[in-house]
Amino acid sequence: MGFSVQGKTAIVTGAGRGIGLAIAQHFVQAGANVMFVDNDEESLERQMSDYDTENGPVRYFTGNICEKLCSANLLSATLDAFERVDILVNAHRFVKGSDPLDTDPSVLEEMLRQNMISGLRLSQMIAKRMIKQAEGQADVQQAGAIVNISNLAASRPVPDLLGYSIACAAQEQSTRGLALALAPHRIRVNGVRFSSVMSHELKCALKEDADLRDQIVSGTPLGRIAAADEVAEAVHYLVSEGARFVTGQVMTVDGGRCLADPVTAQAL
Repeated sequence: MGFSVQGKTAIVTGAGRGIGLAIAQHFVQAGANVMFVDNDEESLERQMSDYDTENGPVRYFTGNICEKLCSANLLSATLDAFERVDILVNAHRFVKGSDPLDTDPSVLEEMLRQNMISGLRLSQMIAKRMIKQAEGQADVQQAGAIVNISNLAASRPVPDLLGYSIACAAQEQSTRGLALALAPHRIRVNGVRFSSVMSHELKCALKEDADLRDQIVSGTPLGRIAAADEVAEAVHYLVSEGARFVTGQVMTVDGGRCLADPVTAQAL
């Protein structure tokens, strides 16, 4: 079966920068049609300068996917451009600190809405389209693939990011639940959990803390910080036919850091 995504259509949220951008760019290089999605219009438009967004395999959509109507418009825009959708990657993340002993309920609600509920709603919407596309195609092993991007905070609680940790754990549970629900429809749902990856947030943290890089590297068995594209490669595997018997799993991409090093808010 191989690992090709040539000609497939992928929607990638959080594609304005960091890991989401790396995933979207990786898919373009692999020959897929890609809808870049982000709520930061300026950042997204800046990334689009290298692409033909009129006639090429790339389109972009700006909007707040926490809003149900926005998600519906995203799906419509993707179908207008490419006529189908085969892959969804929920890479949008929102991180905000909170007092573990006095967490503002609005912060927790925002973390859940941004990091879990929006992706779950979009996954449900896209899955219905995937099911419709696969009608009458009994010989097709894979009707679609969904990947949720999570964080090591899901299993290694970070007190100063209590709301974010809870949201990441909820997202991973939604990955498992959707995997079971969608398996009869030949749609696979998996996750990728990262930690010591050169994300936008980590770059900002490294600028503020001169010693943080050495702390992360010394606590990572593979002895370095991963590039965002290494997360993209893991996602590529999970959406490909090469992973056609893999569903409901959360792959950890952190160089073995979860095995050896305490997690801190600055290192996520």
